[in-house]
Amino acid sequence: MRIFMDKYQGTRRSFRKGLLILAIGAAPLLGMAQKANWQNLDLQTDTVFGISTEKAYQELLKGKKSTPVIVAVIDGGVDTSHEDLREVLWTNPKEKPGNGVDDDHNGHIDDMHGWNFIGGGKGNVQFENLELTRLLRAYKPKYDSLSNGLVSDRDTAFLGWYRGLKKSFDQALGNAKATLQGMNGFKRVFDSLLVHIGKDNPGQADLDHYQPRDGMEERVIKILSESVLGRGSSVAEFRSSELDEGIKHFQHQVDYEYNMDYDPRYIVGDDYSDDRQTNYGNADVTGPDATHGTHVSGIIAAKRDNNIGIQGIANDAMIMGVRVTPDGDERDKDVANGIRYAAENGARVINMSFGKGYAWDKKAVDEAVKYAMSKDVLIVHAAGNESSDLESHDNFPNRRYADSSGEADAWIEVGASGWIDDSTLAASFSNYGKTRVDVFAPGEQIYSSVPGSRKYASFDGTSMASPVVAGLATLIREYYPKLTAVQVKEIILKSVVPVTHNVLITVDGEPRSVPFSSLCLTGGIVNAYQALQLAATYKPAKLKKH
Repeated sequence: MRIFMDKYQGTRRSFRKGLLILAIGAAPLLGMAQKANWQNLDLQTDTVFGISTEKAYQELLKGKKSTPVIVAVIDGGVDTSHEDLREVLWTNPKEKPGNGVDDDHNGHIDDMHGWNFIGGGKGNVQFENLELTRLLRAYKPKYDSLSNGLVSDRDTAFLGWYRGLKKSFDQALGNAKATLQGMNGFKRVFDSLLVHIGKDNPGQADLDHYQPRDGMEERVIKILSESVLGRGSSVAEFRSSELDEGIKHFQHQVDYEYNMDYDPRYIVGDDYSDDRQTNYGNADVTGPDATHGTHVSGIIAAKRDNNIGIQGIANDAMIMGVRVTPDGDERDKDVANGIRYAAENGARVINMSFGKGYAWDKKAVDEAVKYAMSKDVLIVHAAGNESSDLESHDNFPNRRYADSSGEADAWIEVGASGWIDDSTLAASFSNYGKTRVDVFAPGEQIYSSVPGSRKYASFDGTSMASPVVAGLATLIREYYPKLTAVQVKEIILKSVVPVTHNVLITVDGEPRSVPFSSLCLTGGIVNAYQALQLAATYKPAKLKKH
């Protein structure tokens, strides 16, 4: 469907994290039998470009013993009551539930299934600014009224950066307001049209028989006929999944993300200037909106043998919920503490399906990443959904250390792919980069758990591709626990299915055909079957003697 999809690309809220819109129209719809599990299927056997998980279970893992592996889902929350997840939750063995005591002395009271770094005694943060807004608010008092002649030569460059920041902010806020106004206008005509037709969910015959009263109604009818009904969707689904959600999205941008007067940090109650502070937050790992994190968790580890819902990739994973991402941009202090918490409490894989274009305290995040590396943790991160080349566009966090000391060795950056092995294989929204992105993985129409009793939905995004790779890394560590995080990364990268044909990407708003090999380091899609075959025979390279 995606009538307004171009408006979403490059924006934040959960949309930028990957929970975009129900995937209805970029490519032919999958059959329902395949749709629920396509990312785990095999290209040769099932004709969809999954990662061959089911084939691996049937041919390589049958009868083999696995070792439980803790996977931290650093995200916006995990529904701990979901039927497909509650049996695969990590439970802190040293903590007694509900006694109000920090039994394991880790600085967090009653952290039974993880920790929430964007909550406190006053509740939970749901909405946040973008980092762009926070940066502008921080520097505005000093730099807004200065001219080049009133600052030192050393500060002149920074003043130029600040002015560029303000220009970006003003343009983004203006676009959000204009788009919100346009969508509200569209909705008024749309709602009036349905009233006059007399149906909430009209079909093509209803539209054909209706005589439009003006040019606006005629335009709406054309859109519904060609871009909604013509692509196999329904008017009712378009209204709920795109129009209403789109209006909500841009209203949140205006009210929260680009609102200089909105700052919810008082809810957390920490000293935000102290990036070494760790003893804040609360134990509510679900939070006010756990849709994104619940979906991510299901992709990794949804119960495989309970005959309900979906099948996660890893059959012996324990999901640790670490809440750091609100509806808006995450804060670096919280991300750093989330990574440290996961590493300190036994996580061997961390999934991070979030990102932003600006950083406030990259040093704090880098130090946490270095700590995770020292604990043999593999970090898997989503490349982002702006259709951008990360060789020339920033996306934070990333594996490159700001102090020029190198980069995180056990870090995998993931782009998103679709199910058809043709020019559409690279998802149109996915970021890419010849050296900045490592691999691609399924990230379109991924069906997984969402909050509520036996509820599931399909979402698009690199946010969905990242947990596919995290699930694969977890699966390898379950069956080959002696492998290090760096070795698991090497196995995943060496075992991809190479893509030898060109694919379409968007450059400056125009489609361009490029070799898939130019989009990522490996030039391929991850594959569980081949990775497990390689893991079974893996021998680390011997160090050369000097």
